Amino acid sequence: MSTQSQCQRFRIGYALAPKKGQSLIQPSLLTKASERGIDLIPIDPIKPLVEQGPFDCIVHKLYGPDWTRQLQQFSSQNPNVPIIDSPDSIERLHNRISMLEVVTQLKLHFDNEKFGVPNQVVVSEMKSLTSIEDLKLTFPVIAKPLVADGSVKSHQMYLIFDSQGLESMTAPFVLQEFVNHGGFIFKVYVAGMNVKCVKRKSLPDISEEKLKSLKGFLPFSRISNLIDNDKKVHDDGKKNSQGDEVDLESVEMPSQSFLCELARGMREALGLNLFNFDVMRDARDSNRYLIIDVNYFPGYAKMPGYESIMTDFFLQVLHKSAVGVTE
Repeated sequence: MSTQSQCQRFRIGYALAPKKGQSLIQPSLLTKASERGIDLIPIDPIKPLVEQGPFDCIVHKLYGPDWTRQLQQFSSQNPNVPIIDSPDSIERLHNRISMLEVVTQLKLHFDNEKFGVPNQVVVSEMKSLTSIEDLKLTFPVIAKPLVADGSVKSHQMYLIFDSQGLESMTAPFVLQEFVNHGGFIFKVYVAGMNVKCVKRKSLPDISEEKLKSLKGFLPFSRISNLIDNDKKVHDDGKKNSQGDEVDLESVEMPSQSFLCELARGMREALGLNLFNFDVMRDARDSNRYLIIDVNYFPGYAKMPGYESIMTDFFLQVLHKSAVGVTE
């Protein structure tokens, strides 16, 4: 169904939820893509996919059995048209345990950097929960929903400081060790071979002394209280490491070669082209990096210059497909 030979242009169909479409498909992206021979065509998910097109590639972020069947039917009739990405591969990222298992299985070696994931465990039932020590974790810990499907509920996370806070949770959930990381994280966006890293503020570090005064749990939406309360306590004019604002400008980025190789390994292991992963630098070891989250088809429009990055990715997919067809 390729149309390149007919009009020397590529047609990429996109199937996105309205909010996602408004974020990604901005006039600046449409212009950049068009200048490079790509027309971005919206797909109507209500109409049969096989009746739409023609397309040289499909990108999507829709879920559900009906949409999966539509993609399978389209692919069977158009085997040379790439679909970015496979629903089966995307499904792996909907579970907070399976999404990080791929990281622990990577066989990558670096001269200086080390990588891994925080210690974590699934709590399926509260009655099976004995003590934090039995889980081989120490407070504080982070409680995250097991399911990561982009819903509001899947983003409800808590920082837990003691046993009383842990007993307030509702299973199932994932407990993940909290690692001091300087109050910032790196968000690494992957679009095929294109890798872009940006810095973002994160949870503040928690000293052992500070932990003694923290009780119960805090929802992530109220984590800022840690900083605000700390500043109120230290109102004598002295700076406090737990309450200082993070100066992102002074934060050193991980090496691009490290991030690109890590992204390549994850891309191949996951079988995905469009995703991002959150990385934090262990405050105890500046060469140790921990991957804490992986998301499918993130908000690329938040990246500076995302239009060029996405257009480059589209062309990579299209040219690879064209070579495959020729061969």
